[in-house]
Amino acid sequence: MFSNTVAPVVAGTTLAVLDLIEESSVERDRLRNNQRRFRKMMREAGFRIVEGDHPIVPVMFGHLPDDAALAQKFADELLESGIYAIGFFYPVVPRGKARIRVQLSAAHTSEQIDSCVSAFKKVGSKLGVI
Repeated sequence: MFSNTVAPVVAGTTLAVLDLIEESSVERDRLRNNQRRFRKMMREAGFRIVEGDHPIVPVMFGHLPDDAALAQKFADELLESGIYAIGFFYPVVPRGKARIRVQLSAAHTSEQIDSCVSAFKKVGSKLGVI
């Protein structure tokens, strides 16, 4: 058995965060709306995403040939469009499960989400993903 104490700063920060969460659900609601908006728009654009109700949204490439190289190329092209997203492929994820992981935040605006989806669509069309 092993135990360790929690650092006072971690305990204090955790308590402060719990107080904020109990006070209001505004940010949580905005986050939920943002990720749902992004997921809906990406599905409508023709991307394969992992279903769920979570702010981390994997955009899947495993159904496509050379998925690892494609995910990496796609992420590079997104960066050239001003969108920073990371491609994940073997050995980080199983072979044939390459993806780009997008993480939404409550701070994102509708315009930023629209811009992100637009960049995904532009790159997706260019690379033959959609």
